[in-house]
Amino acid sequence: MSDRSTCPSPPWPLPDPNPNPDSNFLTIPPIERATISDQSQIAGEPSSALQQQRIEAEEHVEDRDKDSILSSDSYLSTHTYSFVEKPSEYEDSETSSNSDTPYTIFPVQIPTANPSLHDNRSTSLSSVPTLLHLSFNQDHACFAAGTDQGFRIYNCDPFREIFRRDFDHGGGIGVVEMLFLSNIFVIVGGGPDPQYPINKVMIWDDQQSRCIGELSFRSEVRAVRLRRDRIVVVLEQKILVYNIAGLNLLDQIETIANPKGLCAVSQGSGSHILVCPGQLKGQIRVVHYVSKRTNLITAHTSTIACFALTQDGRLLATASSKGTLVRIFSTLDGALIQEVRRGADRAEIYSLAFSSTAQWLAVSSDKGTVHVFSLKVNSGSPGNDNTHSVSGSNNVAPSTGSSLSFIKGVLPKYFSSEWSVAQFRLHEDSQYIVAFGHQKNTIIILGMDGSFYRCQFDPVSGGEMTQLEYYKFLKPDDTS
Repeated sequence: MSDRSTCPSPPWPLPDPNPNPDSNFLTIPPIERATISDQSQIAGEPSSALQQQRIEAEEHVEDRDKDSILSSDSYLSTHTYSFVEKPSEYEDSETSSNSDTPYTIFPVQIPTANPSLHDNRSTSLSSVPTLLHLSFNQDHACFAAGTDQGFRIYNCDPFREIFRRDFDHGGGIGVVEMLFLSNIFVIVGGGPDPQYPINKVMIWDDQQSRCIGELSFRSEVRAVRLRRDRIVVVLEQKILVYNIAGLNLLDQIETIANPKGLCAVSQGSGSHILVCPGQLKGQIRVVHYVSKRTNLITAHTSTIACFALTQDGRLLATASSKGTLVRIFSTLDGALIQEVRRGADRAEIYSLAFSSTAQWLAVSSDKGTVHVFSLKVNSGSPGNDNTHSVSGSNNVAPSTGSSLSFIKGVLPKYFSSEWSVAQFRLHEDSQYIVAFGHQKNTIIILGMDGSFYRCQFDPVSGGEMTQLEYYKFLKPDDTS
């Protein structure tokens, strides 16, 4: 429980002016401040200051960016959001080391009842909910499922449902993203009866069982990505980066049409890298916020279909709409490091995932097969520039090249391609996303049909993976 009576007013400074006009940072003028309602109160701040902020904001309301309308009244007025100026007294809580995040993050737990919200672990529903969205959290320890009734959070190892939130009215959640394993989520409405508008990002604090802020836009929100210090909102042709503490707009990036909401951000404490589609077909933009520079990578000649970053942001895997080849690039200089082949037939790539050491890459597609590839590089430890280093001798993988590679100068490139080490067969009638498990050489597979698989691959012999676990995690009555 937070101390509601002594929470100090949190500092929400605007970003520092940009000293470098050629930098990719966006210098935010005063017009981007959040408006504050008459009912808003910030602990320790006089009402006259609130009124002055509101007047300043309203003077410029017509000049705001046409794609976004920032609304954070409840965020600013929330006394129970545990803003702190000192480390938390709770042993299990986690306060971000980033000075831009002055709040306490609590482990996920089931809160007290809310009249508009139910934790229906033992209540039989009329039917199995329809799954609208699946996403892993940042370290792949958990995953979130958005349904037409609410959202649910599951632990991966061991597999179990942590909690569910089913709403009385509407309930459709089209996007739900976790901030590691904490009480902070972002959700966007979805489905035929959305709980929230599809053009709003709602910031949910599960410690309070309610939304504490929102970001509103003039178009549909395609995706959201989270770091401990940032919220990244993906629209059809624009990406906006906000400070998570004060919801200040820090950057906005124009992209080519991006209906899938493709975007990735690094999670390492020593790096801040954002990857998104460029403004040309097959192009990817890599933004290095620490060094204030941008790389543009021409990754494919076809439309970008999927990509993934390592946790430290040093390596990028990309796939095009053809779905036959996956390319691995260095984000440092945009150099192509490796190319692997999923297959010869055209396919839609659903998901790409690096292992924690960047030794392996997993790929899922509409062909109903998950592939694991051996990579010749690893991302190295934070602060180390050994991006191009070769994997150690203890990590020897089976040969994945074609047996006809010795005549690669004569036959097409297909015959000299690097193929997957291990495979797992699935049903072709569902979409799957993948991640590497915390157990050695394991893969977690989530299906939009509500299926959970844990598989293990042999890093030496390769071949078909072994299925270790299978669960159907969407049920009308699940009390386990």
